[in-house]
Parts: sequence; C-alpha cells; structure tokens
Amino acid sequence: MTVLHDFKATSLDGTEVSLDAYSGDVVLVVNTASKCGYTPQLAGLETLHETFRDRGFTVLGFPCNQFGGQEPGTAEEIGEFCRKDYGVTFPMFAKVEVNGPGEHPLFTWLKSEKGGLLGARIKWNFTKFLVGRDGTVIGRYAPTTEPADLADDIEKALGAQ
Repeated sequence: MTVLHDFKATSLDGTEVSLDAYSGDVVLVVNTASKCGYTPQLAGLETLHETFRDRGFTVLGFPCNQFGGQEPGTAEEIGEFCRKDYGVTFPMFAKVEVNGPGEHPLFTWLKSEKGGLLGARIKWNFTKFLVGRDGTVIGRYAPTTEPADLADDIEKALGAQ
C-alpha cells in the first residue's frame, strides 16, 4: 500500500526531501499560489501549523503555477513572499504541477486516494489533502474551505491511533 511517506519532493532551497520525515505526523498537503484570491489562506494555514505542530501536525505547501499563472515567481521569491507577507514557517516545496502529464507523483497519488468534484483533477489552487499519522489520506477539501474549518478534522486525526 502506498502512503505519503513513500514520496520525495524538492524543497524551495533545492534539497530533495523524503516525506518519510513526516512519518507519524498528521499532514495537510496544499497546492499554493502567491497571486490567487485564496492566497490569504496562507495565514490560516500558518495558524493551523502553529496551533497543532507540538502535537505532531504540519502543513506542506506546494506552489503551483497551473491555474491562471498565479505562481510566476522563482523559488526564492515564493519563499520570501510567504515568510514576509504571511509569516509562513511550515515547509514549502519547489513549484509542482498537480494535473496533467507533468504532475508530481505525490499529487497523482493524493488524487487517486480522494477524488474531488472533477474526479482525478484538482480544480484550483489551495486544494487541501489531510493525511493521517499512518500516511493515508483522510480527507480532501476544496479551495474555498478555510483553514480554520479543518481544525476539528485535524484534532480527530491527531487523536486517532
């Protein structure tokens, strides 16, 4: 059975990261963008990260430029924007594609585990996937779902064995 911890991704600084580093944690994977109407959700995602991180929770941000070209920046620009404008301290990764032939394998797997309204496609930036401590996908949330609205589901996942 495939789980989150089987994947690797490239951090904003170009380092390859094994997602096995998050084994045993509850993780929220989000495709982000700096110039999207939902970009203010970065603040809410950071609040979730700060609120629950001591209990084994983290947010993983994956910038994506596939929706309206809303993530045109370089890795350095993305990192600076997220830190300066939204105080982001959760891990951010290099830009990825989340749909189509060039999509990152992580997103291929996430979508196969929890389809959305468009089935195997991600509709827009800030689609969120909640992954349990065992690395399996618990839930998928629409871009319109505010981060604060995930607190109860995160709380349940943190309490699950």
